[in-house]
Amino acid sequence: MVASRVSGLPLEQVVGWAEFRGLRIAVDPGVFVPRRRSEFLVEVAIPLAGGTPVIVDLCCGTGALGLATAAGFAHAELHAAELDPAAVACARRNVEPAGGHVYEGDLFSSLPGRLRGTVSILICNAPYVPSDEIRFMPPEARDHEARMALDGGSDGLAVLRRVSAEAPRWLAPGGTLLVETSERQAALMVAAMTGAGLAAKVHADDERGATVITGTRS
Repeated sequence: MVASRVSGLPLEQVVGWAEFRGLRIAVDPGVFVPRRRSEFLVEVAIPLAGGTPVIVDLCCGTGALGLATAAGFAHAELHAAELDPAAVACARRNVEPAGGHVYEGDLFSSLPGRLRGTVSILICNAPYVPSDEIRFMPPEARDHEARMALDGGSDGLAVLRRVSAEAPRWLAPGGTLLVETSERQAALMVAAMTGAGLAAKVHADDERGATVITGTRS
């Protein structure tokens, strides 16, 4: 294990798990490691819904964000989707024991059609690093996490724009889309959500360097 860490493998992949908002999340080799700054997205999400919310976690990776959000409610219906087969297998180990469902596919394509118009909290922690900037990331990320989990296209927002455009068809009235971006991308993401008919808002946590954009369906 020490030799693996010295070689550059992320610590969470070496030990096989990561701590995220008090949960022990399994992390398999090559799968995106949940970042501690993403706990801020969960903190923003939980107050936005009550009762028994329907939670969808797109680009779910290990499933950590959806799981942590669902843990904030006495009862919640959790669905997660991911394109990378290795991440799907990892997410199933985390999400299914908690009663959630994991689907393999591109964004909304694999979700059950019955969820259209019912989603209370739609999380999409999609890749938002511009393609040309991946080379500047720490080697733990660029060498040991799937490229599709990092590469957000020319300006980093290619996937998130697609999600914003389609989100209103899946959100319930009053339901909210939550995404993570960098501070410099926030205005562009607000414009994308506004253009899709969502009421957008920027949330920032300077201590963790986290920026979350929410878009709420009227």
